[in-house]
Order: sequence, then C-alpha cells, then structure tokens
Amino acid sequence: MSAIPNSVQQRAVASLAALYALRMLGLFMVLPVLMIDGLSLEDATPQLLGLAMGVYGLTQAVLQIPAGALSDKIGRKPVIIGGLLIFAVGSLIAAQADSVYGLIIGRAMQGGGAIASAIMALVTDLTNEDSRMKAMAFIGASIGLSFSVALVLGPWLSSLGGLHLIFTTTGVLAVGGVVVTLLLIPNPPQVRHRDSIAVVSEVKRQLANKNLWPLNLGVFVLHALMVAIFVAIPLQLKAIGFSADHHSTLYLPVMVLAFVLMVPFIIIAEKRHKMKPIVLLASGFIILALLLMTQAATVWHWGALLLLYFLGFNLMEASLPSWLSKAAPAGAKGSAMGIYSSMQFLGAFVGGSLGGWLLSHLGVNWVFGVFAVAMVIWAVIMFLAPAPRHLTSVRLRLETALSSGQQASLLNLPGVAELIELPEEEAVYLKVNASEFDQSLALAITANTGDNHGSQR
Repeated sequence: MSAIPNSVQQRAVASLAALYALRMLGLFMVLPVLMIDGLSLEDATPQLLGLAMGVYGLTQAVLQIPAGALSDKIGRKPVIIGGLLIFAVGSLIAAQADSVYGLIIGRAMQGGGAIASAIMALVTDLTNEDSRMKAMAFIGASIGLSFSVALVLGPWLSSLGGLHLIFTTTGVLAVGGVVVTLLLIPNPPQVRHRDSIAVVSEVKRQLANKNLWPLNLGVFVLHALMVAIFVAIPLQLKAIGFSADHHSTLYLPVMVLAFVLMVPFIIIAEKRHKMKPIVLLASGFIILALLLMTQAATVWHWGALLLLYFLGFNLMEASLPSWLSKAAPAGAKGSAMGIYSSMQFLGAFVGGSLGGWLLSHLGVNWVFGVFAVAMVIWAVIMFLAPAPRHLTSVRLRLETALSSGQQASLLNLPGVAELIELPEEEAVYLKVNASEFDQSLALAITANTGDNHGSQR
C-alpha cells in the first residue's frame, strides 16, 4: 500500500474512534438500569430481563464474520451504514416496547447491526503499518471511555425518562454515527488485507488452532461475566437502600480509579514482556471480587469490590486482544480476531441468559459463585498455556512473486519469525520482533528480482 498522508490517518482514526464510541455508548447505557427499570414491563422476570440484556450478543456473534466478509465485497461504508440503521431501528423498537418480549426483539435487532469487524478493517485500510498499533490503541481507549461514560450516563438518563429515553438516545446516537461515516471518514483504498478482516477459509484453519482457544475462551468468560454482573448488582444495590438514580455516583469514581490503576500494569505487560503474569493477576482480582461479593452488605463494600473487579476486567480487556495479535499466525490476524470477537459477543449472550436464570431460580450468590468457578477454570487453562512471543505483523506489497531465495532471505532477517506469501493479494505477511526487524532490509529483498539471495543478517 502506498503511504497514506498523516492528515488522512489522523482524521480516519479520530472519526472511527468517535463512531465506535457512539455505538458502544448506546449499547452499554442500558446495562446498569435494565434489571431495575425493566421490571415495570409486562411479563418481565429476572430471567427474561437477563435474556434481553444479553441477546444482542447472540445476533452480533452470528453476523460478525459474515458482515466483515460482506464489507470486502461491497465496501466498508455500506456495511457500516446499514448496520447503524439496523441498530437504530432496534433501539426504537426497544424504546417503544411495553412488554419484555418487545424489549428482547429490539435488543436482538441492535446486535444485528454487526459493524465492529468492518470498522476495525477500515482502521487497517486507512493507516500505515508503522502507525496502526497506535491507532488501534487509541480506538481501544475510546471504547473503554465510552463504557465508563455509559455506566454513568445510563442511570442519569433513566432518572429523567426511563428505558424509553435511554433507547431513544441510543437510536439518535446511531443516526449520528451514519453522519460521521458519510461526512468524516475518508474513503478507503481498495486493498485486500488479511490482517484487517476474516477470510472464510482461514477462519476454518484458525478454529483448529489450539494456541488461540485459551484466548477465545477467556474473552467468552470475561464478557459473560460482565453482563451477568449487571444482572445481579443493580438489584443488590437497590436492596441495601442505594437509590437507582444515584448508582452513577458509585460507578464514576470506581471506573476512573480502575482505569488509572490499570495503566502501570499494562506498561509492565507490554514493555517488560510480562503479559501472562499480568493476565493471571487480573483473573485473580476478578475471582477474589466475585467471592467477596457474596458477603457484601454496604455501599462501601460494593464500591471496593467493583473497583477490584473492574481493575481485573480492564486489564484483561486490554491484554487479551494484544496477546491474540501476537499469537495469531502470519496472515491470519483478521480471521483470528473475527473468531475472538464472535466469542466475545456469544459470551455476552450466555452471561445475560445464564445470569438471569441463576438469579431467578437459585439466588444472587449463585451468579457470583458460578462465574467465579468459570474464571478459576479459565485461569488454570491460561496458566498451562505458553506465554506469548512479543511479535507483530508486517505486510509487504509485492510486484512479482517471491523466489525461494527471496523467501529464505526474508526468513533469515533479524527478528523475522514467520512468513506467508499470498500471490492473490500480491503481498507477503511476516511475524516479526519489532525491536530487531529492519523493514528497509525486507523491502530491499522484495524489490530485488534476481534469484541470488544470501543471508541478510
């Protein structure tokens, strides 16, 4: 790909971060209030409200990879705009719902607007290799910020107009996302890129990749627990006399402090190559928080335990996709990430459904206990898994196919761990140690059309 001007990249990253944040804000504002406000709906039970909370994850999981593949064929923007419009319609259905079943239908349609893969593909399309990791980190931070804002904004909007106002606002935000897509996001170049989107044939191979399944299971459990937490905790806070319209005063300091405390751990994980110990530590924070939640009796208890939980959640939410990016084979990151995202959303569905069932039939302590056991099992799996090699992906454009000598020379370059050539894309994908790899040497090899290539050490 030819170099993309910095101004275009900056505009693309800012607008895509805004688009992702608008959508996630709309999706998550309802989490802290649905179990309380939803009880006023016809036929509402904790079990059905838990299903309503998590059902968006089912439709999202089913459509995530197909929507990404469709964006390869008809373009990113049409898929994003169509998804946002579906999301807006689902929001308006939920806003007008008089029964819990109408709410479930609206939430399922919200998930049908599966645009996450197309947005992340656009990030790859519109950024150069050397700035892409920073762009991904910026968008990841915007997602985390939107989640934090949603937990504060949701209870405030609920106090003003209940679920109707929250879902109406969500629909308006989705329409705002359409405006951002049409007016602010640059048009991408027509370049196929396996690090940006899932490829069906590669998805099949990565489903059999045992090295990636601990991470897929991890994000499944993490997001199942995230939704289950909001099935259980709002009702617990209300039961101890903490008014629902004041819940945001608890969530705001907890989320801010959890984010601040997370930063040094992430630096240690990335800079000192301690990602596995940090992930295991995060799982320990979550397990401890869940076990103590069975005994929480005051607002101060809940504040401290939510801080511990969100510290662990934020650490894992930031670390697991980074680990996946390092572990995915050359040329397979987009497909591996497609599976990972689908498992994330499927986890949200299971968390809402199972959490609601446990709350209805066995009581709130079973919600905390069952998910604590699930987290323990996953932590054991991660303890046994190998630590990630700190590798990054590089894609080089090819004018002609590589000779066997050129392939050998690339593999012999310092820092190069893997290579796969894809003639149909006129590209070669490498997995490299960024601190050792010199891209100018690699470009010199790929530009050389001769057959005599020795070691380039």
